[in-house]
Formats: sequence, structure tokens, C-alpha cells
Amino acid sequence: MQNIVASTRFAESLDLDAIVSVLEGSEYEPEVFPGLIYRIENPKTALLLFKSGKANCTGGKNLDDVRESVDIVARKLLEGGVSVERHPEITVQNMVAVCDLGAEINLVNVAISLNLEHVEYEPEQFPGLVYRLEDPKVVCLLFASGKMVLTGAKSPEEIDRAVESTVGELGMRGLL
Repeated sequence: MQNIVASTRFAESLDLDAIVSVLEGSEYEPEVFPGLIYRIENPKTALLLFKSGKANCTGGKNLDDVRESVDIVARKLLEGGVSVERHPEITVQNMVAVCDLGAEINLVNVAISLNLEHVEYEPEQFPGLVYRLEDPKVVCLLFASGKMVLTGAKSPEEIDRAVESTVGELGMRGLL
């Protein structure tokens, strides 16, 4: 797992002008970006807080990182006198993972063999082949080196299923 993007809601609304002094080291320049940015060193994540009370957490390598990051911000806000949910619900928006298939891949053969309505391969534009799975709804970027980047998953199980499905499709066609 390389990155998890998740959303949450700390409150019905947030006073970002007040919060910038509560979350030491945070960045808030509303004329540049409407959200307050707060980076955490451990786990290495960033939270974007918005006036709507919503927040996004990015950079987590696992779900525990995301939960811990959200809880750290909630605790600091509560300690700073900001009324927020102590353990707000978290919704995963996107997971990005990388894997190595262990062998080089001929992307031209893959593009010809897989269902063309699920494949995009334009090597002049991008060196990888884009393979869109329907179930799970995950996008796999395949590279000639045998590396694969998966994005769009909502759970680690979807990542696992996407890898198994893709490896199965490639193996069944003698492409791996």
C-alpha cells in the first residue's frame, strides 16, 4: 500500500482562522487554497480541514495510520477548545498500491489480448497500459517492467482481488 485517501467530518463547521493557531505548524492561506493543511510526522500523513467541518486525510500506508491521524487532530482540536467529534467516522475514498508481477510484460500483446473496451494503451502518451476492472472497480497501470500500480480501491481486499484477477487474466492468456 502506498497511499490511502480518506474523508471524515469533525463538526458541522470549523473556524479555520482559529484552528490555525491550535494546530501548530498548520498552513492556511484561503486566497490560495480553501482548506487548512496540517502535516503529521508519525504516521506521515496530511489532513486537509475545510470550513464545512469535513476533512481529508492522505498519505496513510494502512487504515490504522488514517485512524491514528484523524484521532490526533481530533484530540489536538479538543485540547485547543474546538468542539469536534472525538472519533469521527472515516470513509476510504481511494487506495493506491504497487506490486511487482515478477516478470517483464509485452504490453502490445496485453493490449491485443484483453478486452479492448477496458484497455487504454498509447505508449507515445504514457508508458503504461491502463486496464480498468469492473469488479472490483479498480484501475491497474501495467508497465513493461512487470510493475503494476492499482488505484481506485476502497479496501485492501479490493486491492487483493484486483491483483488476483489481473494476474489470472494475464496468466490465462500466457502473457505472464
